[in-house]
Amino acid sequence: MNIAFIILSFFFYSHSENSMQTSVTWTTETSLPATEVQYYEPGNLLVWDDFRGAYNSESRAAAITVSGFGYQANVKMNGSSGSLDIKVYCYFNKNKSWVKPGRNTPYILKHEQQHFDISFIAATYFLQKLQKAKFTTSNYDTLLAQIYTESTGIMNDMQNDYDGETKNGQLHDVQAKWNDTVEEKILGFTH
Repeated sequence: MNIAFIILSFFFYSHSENSMQTSVTWTTETSLPATEVQYYEPGNLLVWDDFRGAYNSESRAAAITVSGFGYQANVKMNGSSGSLDIKVYCYFNKNKSWVKPGRNTPYILKHEQQHFDISFIAATYFLQKLQKAKFTTSNYDTLLAQIYTESTGIMNDMQNDYDGETKNGQLHDVQAKWNDTVEEKILGFTH
């Protein structure tokens, strides 16, 4: 009876732990409206015409960048095995990003570009974590959500540190250090 229980337990454990063939790639084809977003491409920098949102006259900010990253996951099951295709994207939302009149300077644009760059850094971290993950037929949904939550947390913390340390770009010397740090990370990912 104990041997039968052990064999049966092994069967259920093995069945629930079947690894999945996983593919993780970048994409610029999503359900987001193409007219509303710009996908991150190294070297393709933001311009002020990309900031189409209505500015908030009550805000102390000169400009706001709304950017982030997401993914599309496609699961195919075949009996006890499966495949997982994950496509990662990083985007800038043109309709929610804005600049106040008269504040569209090159310096402020560079500050805003760094926000988009930080989103890309976090998206790259997310992609790398996905590539290293051991997805199974029983854990793929929770593990994918966990890695995404962790990665968005890193992005949000980095965005807050960036604005906090630079005082929203007002501390030029600190801004210059952040520019160097972010550009180094981008180069490390793209070369």
